[in-house]
Amino acid sequence: MKKIRCGWCEKSDLYRTYHDEEWGKPVYDDDTIFEFLVLESFQAGLSWLTILNKRDNFRRAFDDFNYKKIAVYSPEKVSQLMDDPGIVRNRLKVLATINNAQKFMAVQKEFGTFAKYIWEFVGGKPIINHPKELADVPATTIISDALAKDLKKRSFKFLGSTVIYAHMQATGMVDDHLENCFCKSPADV
Repeated sequence: MKKIRCGWCEKSDLYRTYHDEEWGKPVYDDDTIFEFLVLESFQAGLSWLTILNKRDNFRRAFDDFNYKKIAVYSPEKVSQLMDDPGIVRNRLKVLATINNAQKFMAVQKEFGTFAKYIWEFVGGKPIINHPKELADVPATTIISDALAKDLKKRSFKFLGSTVIYAHMQATGMVDDHLENCFCKSPADV
């Protein structure tokens, strides 16, 4: 019997695997949260599938998303990244990633972990939505607006409300699996 999934992921095996194994699963570790912040910020204006196809290249180019290393990237490293055809070569997004790594560590210093900070916006546990079809899934919410506004106040870049809502979905802060999707927990429906 064929598994029923959220329709957006049926374009490729890579998309299906991402949907089945990662999307909507709660993430509480800072390393993975930072990886998704980087990927989501680069996704702005592009398809998520484009980013997933380049994910391993991003991982290689950005030192396995090690925010401590990224925070101190030199102008030479920026030039190297801009010459890397395996990633999205957008100077503003590369510079934003360096900036965001620095700000990420500042939030860690203030809250203990970035996860503690970001999960406070949803009360520490996932928001379970009940969309029946893709059209029922919003691009932004009041919470993503508030989180994006707070991140902007903390000088993060390329993390507007739409990007943040996608991040919230990716890291399981929000469960937007369709009600008939096999990933939707029976307890959630």
